[in-house]
This record gives sequence, C-alpha cells and structure tokens, in this order.
Amino acid sequence: MTTISVKAAPLQEGLTLPYAEAGYPRGTPVVFVHGLSDSWWSFEPLLRRLPASLHGYAPTQRGHGDADRPPDGYRPEDFASDLVAFLDAVGIGRAILVGSSSGGVAARIVAGSHPDRVSGLVLVGVPATLADKPGMTGMQETIEGLSDPVPRAIVEDLMSGMVARPVAKGLIETMIEQSLKLPAYVWKETLRGLLEADLRATLAGILVPTLLIWGDEDSFLPRSDQQTILDAIHGARLLTYEGVGHVVHWEEPGRVLADLADFAARTAPADAPGNR
Repeated sequence: MTTISVKAAPLQEGLTLPYAEAGYPRGTPVVFVHGLSDSWWSFEPLLRRLPASLHGYAPTQRGHGDADRPPDGYRPEDFASDLVAFLDAVGIGRAILVGSSSGGVAARIVAGSHPDRVSGLVLVGVPATLADKPGMTGMQETIEGLSDPVPRAIVEDLMSGMVARPVAKGLIETMIEQSLKLPAYVWKETLRGLLEADLRATLAGILVPTLLIWGDEDSFLPRSDQQTILDAIHGARLLTYEGVGHVVHWEEPGRVLADLADFAARTAPADAPGNR
C-alpha cells in the first residue's frame, strides 16, 4: 500500500482546493476527478493501492468536501477550468484524467479543449447525457428542495443506489459525511449546471485515447448511454464489469487499477516525454 498525503493547491482568484497525492514520483501522472457531492475520499480505495507505475492526484472540487466554497461557478466548464488550473498549480504537464460519474464531464471537457495536457481519458460510470435519465426528475426535485442543514436521510437515500454489492461500511459512511459538507446551494447549482449544459456537445473533439469503464448493474446509466460515448469518441473502448453498480471503483478497486495501469502503459508510459 502507498502513503496518501493531503495537500492544498492554490488556484486562481484565491480559490484553494485540497488534494490527495499518492504513488511514485516517476510514475505516470493520473488525476482523479470526482462527481457531485463527493471529494478526494471517493478515490481512497485506489490511491492506497496504486502500483509503482502510477502517480495519483485527487483534487476535491470547489464547494465540495473541505474545498473553498465560492458563491458561484458550479457549471461543468467552471470545474473544467479549475482542473486545468490544478494541473498548473501542482506542476503537471500532461496527465491521464480519470473521471467518475459527473466528474467525467469536466474531465472530457479538458480532454477536448486542452489535448496537450491530457495523455489519456478514463471515464468510470460517466453519463453521456443526464436530462433524459428516468431517475433525474425525482433527483432534481429532491435536490431543489434542499435547505441547510442538508438532512442526512436524504444523502443516505441518494447514496443507496450507488453500488450493486456491499462495500466497506466505513467507505459509505465516509462518503455520506463528505456529502453532508456541501451547502444546499452547491448541490443545487452543480446539478443545475449539469442539466442545463449540452452534455452531448462535451463529447465532441476528443482525440486522446479514451477508455470507458461501466458496471452493468448501474441503476443510473444504461448500456445505450455508454454506446453514445463510444460513437462520439473515435477509438474509445468499453470495459463492462458484470454485476457492478454505478461507482465501479468502490466495488472493484483492484480491477479498476489493473485496467488503468494497462491503459497507462499503452498510452502514457512513465518515461514518456512531456508527462511532467
């Protein structure tokens, strides 16, 4: 197991993001991007198991966890701008971006707009679109009705559909506590940003090597959604994990890391020029 260090990255306009770093200095840089209500803790199961070939970074996005909470700036393009600024702040020239759930939207925006900074893109349980999903109406109504303090029962209910199989109880409890750190306005503005954006447009212009990882028991995303991404990104390939739910890396961290390491070896070997 590797040691996880928690640090702080100062970005533009006084915004500071905490981030976790783990792995080996000469490993391929990999930046993990979490989704709505999560924090860097979502990737703790991966960070503590990183192989020697990878050097991992997991920033907590604005408004989430212990990050700064500006009054606005919660659209997908805002999170994408923060991601580029994060690469600058920690001195990463090029990295593999690994986006989980809605975090994959910001990751793919960066892949399309800053291909010189992205050596590869991995989308783990990431939607092609959101507004057309059957469960989104109820979720939107729930989140729009939030007020501070956000009720724990609502977060627990939202979290209940994330996995198809039992995972460590401590992990779920940690993620509930992280979600409860979000003020109601961050929940609302982040989801509004995702629903109002043309998410299909964020799939255009991606030319970097791309890997999709999806669990076939994902209660949020059907297989057809992943096909939409495959059709939009030339050369993208899909790995389907049978019997796994939405947050694939919570249920199968070892397998995700093995597939990520293989992808990195094929697309961005640690000694490749420009990785740092």
